Amino acid sequence: MTKFWNTVFHRRTIVRAAKVSAIVGTLLVAINQGPLILTGVWPPLWQVLLTYLVPYSVSSYSSAALWIELQAAQNGI
Repeated sequence: MTKFWNTVFHRRTIVRAAKVSAIVGTLLVAINQGPLILTGVWPPLWQVLLTYLVPYSVSSYSSAALWIELQAAQNGI
């Protein structure tokens, strides 16, 4: 499990997840909160932050899981 968390907090994983979150999170905010924002009303900050946190978490998990799987395959495990 330590290997997983080390991979999640690796610089490359963080940068990749941040890029994915910026793109996907912005699209999700536009889709889910766009009509509200266009009326001049902003949704609660926690909703917007959570909208960005979800794709960040999914990307981090996917990157770490794939990296560990690739290392295991290279080591013949």
